[in-house]
Amino acid sequence: MKRKSLSFSQYLFFSVIAIYCVFVASFLYYQYHREKTHKVELLNSTLTMFNVDLYDHMADTAFSVKDYVARYRVRHHLQKLRVTLVDRHGKVIFDNDISSEHVKDNHLDREEIREALAAGSGYSIKRTSETLGEEFFYSANYFPEKELFVRSALPYDTDLIAMLNADKGYLWFSFLLSAILFLVFYNLTARLGAMITQLRLFARRADQDEAVDTNDLKGLGNTDLGQISRHIVDIYTRLRKAKDDLFREREKLITHLQISNEGLAIFNPGKDVVLANGLFMQYVNLISDKNIGGIEEVFQVKELQPLFDFITMSRKSFTQGDLRQKLLVVDKNGYVFNLSVALFVDNSFEISISDITKQEEQARMKQQITQNIAHELKTPVSSIQGYLETILNNPGLSPDMLKKFLERSFAQSNRLTNLLQDISTLTRMTEAGQMIEVTDVDLSSMIHNIVAELALKLEEKQMTVGINVPDKLVLQGNSSLLYSIFRNLMDNAIAYAGNGTHVNIVCYSEDDNGVGVPSEHLGRIFERFYRVDKGRSRKLGGTGLGLAIVKNAVLFHGGNINAKPSGGGHGLEFLFTLKKKKL
Repeated sequence: MKRKSLSFSQYLFFSVIAIYCVFVASFLYYQYHREKTHKVELLNSTLTMFNVDLYDHMADTAFSVKDYVARYRVRHHLQKLRVTLVDRHGKVIFDNDISSEHVKDNHLDREEIREALAAGSGYSIKRTSETLGEEFFYSANYFPEKELFVRSALPYDTDLIAMLNADKGYLWFSFLLSAILFLVFYNLTARLGAMITQLRLFARRADQDEAVDTNDLKGLGNTDLGQISRHIVDIYTRLRKAKDDLFREREKLITHLQISNEGLAIFNPGKDVVLANGLFMQYVNLISDKNIGGIEEVFQVKELQPLFDFITMSRKSFTQGDLRQKLLVVDKNGYVFNLSVALFVDNSFEISISDITKQEEQARMKQQITQNIAHELKTPVSSIQGYLETILNNPGLSPDMLKKFLERSFAQSNRLTNLLQDISTLTRMTEAGQMIEVTDVDLSSMIHNIVAELALKLEEKQMTVGINVPDKLVLQGNSSLLYSIFRNLMDNAIAYAGNGTHVNIVCYSEDDNGVGVPSEHLGRIFERFYRVDKGRSRKLGGTGLGLAIVKNAVLFHGGNINAKPSGGGHGLEFLFTLKKKKL
């Protein structure tokens, strides 16, 4: 059975009472012993005065010791007073209770006689008389003039004991005072204990994160303990607020880690993980090309060893103000990762992993596009420059040749204009798509207008167009981009399908006829500046951006596009979707 411990108030009360009792007992013992000693010394003084007075009267030759003692007994009510005269050799020469002839013992060995011989006076309390066999209180004085011991004694009976005992009145007063003080101590310790109990309960609830009523401590008054309690409440309130703020910030940090596009992990100085998100382990698995069982195995991945070596070296050579950070790029299995480690002042550290594969691809793509644009611009510019130089260097050219060169220059300038317009359109869709205006567009009306615009070109190529599109087919989109989809597809059909072919524009799938595109090129025909037959394409004046514009315009309208050979094995079929407006 568990033993119940004392409360603080009980412990304090019993501790104070114990100390008080020890003090009172010590005081009473001292006082009792002091008073008893005082009474013994007072009785000894009385008997000593009697001894001196008796010795003084013995100078009278007519003086009788026996008569003097008898009168003294009567006068002082000391009927049992015994007087003994002993010479220097210890022989009893007078005793008023017995005859000296019957006393044979040498009295020099008596305690009071030895003290009197040494100091002039002495006494003995409760010593048994060897002659009478009774207990006496003895007081002796030595007078060297006559080498005589005068000793007086009183029987150590109940009367003498009562006379020598200390007065017990102060004991009762002490007990009464102690009882009053016990009540006062109990009240004070109970109040103090109640305050301490409130503080203890407050501390326990605060430690266990339970609900705490701070008003309980604020009601302890203006005592020192009350002021301490109020300070504790203020400190607790500030710490609670700081804890709540830290908890909210921690939740924000955890949420940020979970939704971050980076793999993040924070480790303490002992390399134990503090926080980590799922992307961190996913990226580490891709970098190490194996499935890591636990985050502690991260430190065994060889691709990350330069980071850990940096941490070890930085801890050894740390100086205040150093920026302890290292970057590392890892290219593995078709992925490019940017790794960084930051070492903090307390030697904890953070590792972040970013997947920059797309950025690298975009950078390479931009570089390739820039090179393609420069290449595509070079051809018309060089042509225009060549024709103009020919005209300037040959002022005698015939009108027909001059007209021919100017027409070719104009054709190349148109090609250059179309190229710049297409580049501008792609850039606008890629980098500022959110700024493109969206309205309701009647798609069926737009298709009929495009076919009408191309009527002459279709007639020249002996091509026919079939339109199987529902009337009033309304979509939410950008009119210019939707126009570019159908216009570019029609331009490509006119340019590459071949003479006498038939083009069908239908909702979803229908075959068409044409020269077609080899299967190895189908996956790349929507890339910018990609051409199946570069020489033929440039001859026909294409920019190489038409289908790229079509693809981006379709994607802008929430659709998708692909190309495949038509069912008959000739020609090409473009399939794309556009989100129709909800009526």
